[in-house]
Amino acid sequence: MSSSAEICGQLLVVGFLGTALSVSVRKRLSAGELGGVILFRRNIESVGQVHALAAEVSACASGDVWIGIDQEGGRVARLPSPVMKLPAARSLGRSSAAVLREAGACLGRQLAGLGINLNFAPVFDVDSNPQNPVIGDRAFSRDPMQVAEFACAFALGLQAAGVAACAKHFPGHGDTHQDSHQLLPVVDRGVLELMSLEVPPFAAASTAGVAAMMTAHVLYPAWDPINPATLSAPILTGLLRDTLGFEGVLFSDDLEMGALANSHRIEEAAVTAVAAGCDALLICHSEEHQLLASEALRHEYDHSPAFRARVQQAARRGQQLRQRYPARAKKSYSEWLSSLNSDPSSSLGRGLEMFDSPAAEATDPTDT
Repeated sequence: MSSSAEICGQLLVVGFLGTALSVSVRKRLSAGELGGVILFRRNIESVGQVHALAAEVSACASGDVWIGIDQEGGRVARLPSPVMKLPAARSLGRSSAAVLREAGACLGRQLAGLGINLNFAPVFDVDSNPQNPVIGDRAFSRDPMQVAEFACAFALGLQAAGVAACAKHFPGHGDTHQDSHQLLPVVDRGVLELMSLEVPPFAAASTAGVAAMMTAHVLYPAWDPINPATLSAPILTGLLRDTLGFEGVLFSDDLEMGALANSHRIEEAAVTAVAAGCDALLICHSEEHQLLASEALRHEYDHSPAFRARVQQAARRGQQLRQRYPARAKKSYSEWLSSLNSDPSSSLGRGLEMFDSPAAEATDPTDT
């Protein structure tokens, strides 16, 4: 039987400093006390080094774990050449669903060959606010139905290649005026407006079988006047699970972002997010915060039967999905390079440049 440290740790997906695993992360992976890691630019020197790093993670881990990355395209893309370079989603919105599915599959094969089994992409948000500082060209369209079609196509392409896709940011981050990395945005639309404009892409993701979703650190008073979506049971359990019928793994966005951290201690945020319906928690920077969150989850697990059942459900979902999408890298980086030359879609990235916009936004708001 798993200890509380193991089962609660399985809910944590963590970031770390440097281009090699820290002693602490290595130890927690070996003990089965982490669900996985997420890679940022600070962890990447080259694509070959990422292949070696992913192999190190898998070798350390006591079982299947997530090796995740944000590789959307455009300004949010961690991996350099020779990984396929994709234009921003807004530019890709001028292509077709068929092209997007092929692009997702090609990128998925490249990520899977490096040992990455989870892509925190694509963005399912609607480009509904021209003044949005954090979504903008990361969204495929202003039309919810086109976002649903194109984002699902890309996601299913990734998954056909063995990489879990993650639809973000539920229930919609498109109509915000603030960057949730810094502040808590508020979307003051009514339920009918939200259900017709922001939610349809996520409903489509649920129906299509997209493996995972990520929450938005955004307050929607029409659904919950107190808690942002990441901490809201009415949104995560009531809307996503009960109304939309989503059965995949639900990730929180990074719990250290200002939208939550400005008003919630990491221990409180971790416990509340899981109780509300999150199955996995991203804590992307501070090792101290990761350990505090783990301790808080264990304490609640040991003292609350209801929370214990919720953690067990979340851990089970995560384990089952990791078994469906195991990290299985090519044996060597040279073998991975050879696979690029034999991939019939390897030139697709260059072909997609025709859709790119010279006015594309350049700043990545997510690589903090």
